[in-house]
Amino acid sequence: MGRRPASRPTMTVSLVIPVRNEARNVAWVLEQITDDVDEIVLVDGNSTDATVIIAQSCRPDIRVVTQEGSGKGDALRTGFRAATGDVIVMIDADGSMAPQEIKHFLHFLSSGYDFVKGSRFIAGGGSSDITPLRRLGNKFLLRVFNSAFKAELTDLCYGYCAFHRRYLDVMALQATGFEIEAEMTVRAMQAGLRVTEVPSMEMPRRHGASNLRAFRDGIRVLRTVLRDHDRGVSGRVVQALAAEK
Repeated sequence: MGRRPASRPTMTVSLVIPVRNEARNVAWVLEQITDDVDEIVLVDGNSTDATVIIAQSCRPDIRVVTQEGSGKGDALRTGFRAATGDVIVMIDADGSMAPQEIKHFLHFLSSGYDFVKGSRFIAGGGSSDITPLRRLGNKFLLRVFNSAFKAELTDLCYGYCAFHRRYLDVMALQATGFEIEAEMTVRAMQAGLRVTEVPSMEMPRRHGASNLRAFRDGIRVLRTVLRDHDRGVSGRVVQALAAEK
């Protein structure tokens, strides 16, 4: 367990990291994690390299959970179920997200927000990794999302998020792939949760190739947004308010 700073309000933090064959990246990520984090949950998608061994060597206190299904969404949902902290933070294992930014997410959660998203497109954020195609796709999907949910978000397809664990049941996540990042935002908005964005800098993957496929996964995100918009928000706000008590 990490040493918690005395200045931080009593709020335990679980960090969920999905991995699959990230042996060349995972140590760097784990070494950057600050004392804001109390529990690290590593969800292993049946890696065939030394990912788990390296992770355990780097952080003997890490909790390793084996993913039974497949896909990033399934891995994250597995990790969310295993997490025990008051707050859950999700981060990728490829080195594209800086663990040092976690404190900014926690600041907003301790200030009254329920769901905090990283954004590459507000002041202080950015990306040295996004391709023109991904940028265009994100812009289109964001426009659809903001129009459907009357929102003013600046980034949709980015998986650096944090939220209070008590809202897991309210969000009722189902996605199995990369679209879970959008599904979480959609469900949070539907539930009437207090959502905000914080600046985040996306860096290039340190080693290896991403499993993200811009067109295929973009279609899945679009389907998720349209499907959940059609379902409406009936009952979700009441459930969210009840979860706070």
